[in-house]
Amino acid sequence: MDLELMVRSAPAIAAGLPMTLGLVVLSLLIGFVLAVVIAQMRLSRYPVLSRFAAGYVFVIRGGPLLLQFYFIYYGLSQFRPFWEGIGAWPVLREAFWCAVIALALNTAAYTSEIIRGGILSVPHGSVEAARACGMSRLLVFRRIVLPIAFRQALPAYGNEVILMVKATSLASIITIMEMTGIAKKLISQTFAVYEVFIVAGAIYLLINFLLTRVVKYAEWRLTPYLRERPAPASTAAAP
Repeated sequence: MDLELMVRSAPAIAAGLPMTLGLVVLSLLIGFVLAVVIAQMRLSRYPVLSRFAAGYVFVIRGGPLLLQFYFIYYGLSQFRPFWEGIGAWPVLREAFWCAVIALALNTAAYTSEIIRGGILSVPHGSVEAARACGMSRLLVFRRIVLPIAFRQALPAYGNEVILMVKATSLASIITIMEMTGIAKKLISQTFAVYEVFIVAGAIYLLINFLLTRVVKYAEWRLTPYLRERPAPASTAAAP
């Protein structure tokens, strides 16, 4: 085990951290918005919307993320005239945005099921009380249903965030030089597979550790009613 090589490799691999975090943040933001829409479609009274959303979730969750990367980056480029005609080619020709699209579509499928479960867990009495106060359906969803559903789904969504951090390592297959891509380049130069991948794995582990702390703190802040209340101070008996 070459410890000196590991020390020298750490800054080079860490240089890909901004790219990795950029992929994570953008894909999670886009994926969350899509997930809310898909979850609403799944719960819709209209069979067409419900079945379309269910089919999307089934296809995305049933297929490997690696193939989804290949399909978006290599497959969609086969129809370049069409994408140029609608003005989407400047986005699809960039590997970074193809990776963001693949990750966002993937996390949207999983997150939509998490949100759907959270929505179904909202007490019906809370919705009825909001409607009795004169709130519209949209306002009830925004002020009552979504906050409660997100609070209920936060632990599961935290796991999805961690999975997305690890999934960004697949972006290296489409020429993106994030941390795994840089690690592969270093391995091709030094032939030190274990040393380089141990350093890269340690950085991923550190990121996920910090994320678990953030999720745990958010869960603590959003559930004050579950905190252990201090015991009331005993009052001294009057003489």
